[in-house]
Amino acid sequence: MDNLFGRGGLGVPEPLRRFLQGESDPSLRIEQYQEGDTLVVRVDLPGIDPETDVDISIADDTLHIEARREEDAEHVDKKGYRTELRYGERTRSIPLPRGVSQDGIVATYEDGVLEIRIQLPEQSEPQTTKIRVVRTGGREANQSPEDLSN
Repeated sequence: MDNLFGRGGLGVPEPLRRFLQGESDPSLRIEQYQEGDTLVVRVDLPGIDPETDVDISIADDTLHIEARREEDAEHVDKKGYRTELRYGERTRSIPLPRGVSQDGIVATYEDGVLEIRIQLPEQSEPQTTKIRVVRTGGREANQSPEDLSN
């Protein structure tokens, strides 16, 4: 499709070209991994001002990241203008383990990469409880669960 929209091709407006080339996904692309007891989330966000263009919050054990990148209007009207950069608002929500403290979260921005480091709470071993399935209908329908355990 690049050949169709590229040099010498159709004069397609940039927003339409980006949509047709599959660039309409509103979510941020992340890299996520764990270092010891710290969850690290990294997002490539070149060309933004992290103090005004990024909002990070936590609600209901979920990390919410919202970033905005505005297209430079000065370049749009220039002859031969073409961009493959993503503009507009992008969001991402990442579920976190219960008990994450907001005090244990640090966000930094360096060389176009937003990095969020989240101190994970100590996790106790998950407990498993087996639930017995009782058949309904038929001869056992009138028996209580205590009768069935014999």
